[in-house]
Amino acid sequence: MKNVPYYDRPRERLLREGAGFLSDAELIAIMLRTGRERETALGLAQRLLATFGDIGGLAQASHAELTTIKGIGPVKAVGLLASFELGRRVMKSSHERTTIRLPRDVANLMLPEMKHLTQEHFVCLFLNTKNHVIGKQTIFVGSLDASIVHPREVFKEAIRRSSASIICLHNHPSGDPTPSREDIAVTRTLQEAGDLIGITLLDHVIIGDDSYVSLKEQGYI
Repeated sequence: MKNVPYYDRPRERLLREGAGFLSDAELIAIMLRTGRERETALGLAQRLLATFGDIGGLAQASHAELTTIKGIGPVKAVGLLASFELGRRVMKSSHERTTIRLPRDVANLMLPEMKHLTQEHFVCLFLNTKNHVIGKQTIFVGSLDASIVHPREVFKEAIRRSSASIICLHNHPSGDPTPSREDIAVTRTLQEAGDLIGITLLDHVIIGDDSYVSLKEQGYI
């Protein structure tokens, strides 16, 4: 970043002001370390974000997709993949210290992780008797359908973890969290199965673009 004043370079700003004051592009530039001929690391980072839409889209990119970008070779791509995976693991570890009391607690926990997904992901949170999250698992990826989201797959992990209750979530890539007929049907099937085996379905939360809908609040549970 020879053309950027030393004082304003991302690394120096991080040390001086803290990571929280840097933009997504500046943080990515620090991970990249170097740019390419006639392009700074910051310029390359900005181009990456423009290519994949935003930080969420970039975090979902594969090694093959990253290396199609000029200036991103195999080593830089691996570094980016490792950094985003570390972020996901930190988020996952924080789940295990979370207590769920209200639907907005679920949304606050999972919105950052799920709102950028480009396919539907059906996820379960497993809770103990104190409503502490003791685990999380993605059950399937694809369009929601009662024949795919089988209670057996949902409750198998809940039983293994000795869960007292579960909360199900899935995202709508369209950004509109309004529940569909399939969403409601799946919810009722899972609620009935949970009642039979003694593991309560507390809620089914649909994640949109910075918004959510709780089927419990909507009266379907």
